[in-house]
Amino acid sequence: MKLVLDEPGAEVTQAWFTQAEQACSGVATCPEVTSALCRQDRERGEVDGRGAWLETLETSRRRCVHVPVFERSAARLAVRHSLRGMDAVQLASASELQARVLAETSGAAFHFMAFDRRLLEAAEREGFATPGGPLE
Repeated sequence: MKLVLDEPGAEVTQAWFTQAEQACSGVATCPEVTSALCRQDRERGEVDGRGAWLETLETSRRRCVHVPVFERSAARLAVRHSLRGMDAVQLASASELQARVLAETSGAAFHFMAFDRRLLEAAEREGFATPGGPLE
């Protein structure tokens, strides 16, 4: 959402996204973000901005490698780190991708971007670099 909306953390997110050699996103991200943005519009009584944010979301989505859902890994991570379901899905996708890339290219740097403290702490325990600074 922070790639689409001007909200706290958007500037940091956009900088990370722009500087990343390759951005990756779990396949659940697009429907999750679309749903959240639609809910936000409904709650505000707005529908006029929908076309603009859908276009921005699609532009960002096209730049990403889309990582499938690894449900068993997500379930293990949910238990290990007491994560919500979709957070566990996102971390599992990143973890599986990281393992596959590192098997072929040792020394590759992976960063995990989120604005949820519990999810970031879990990502750090799983060996990811995460953004510093204040979180929501």
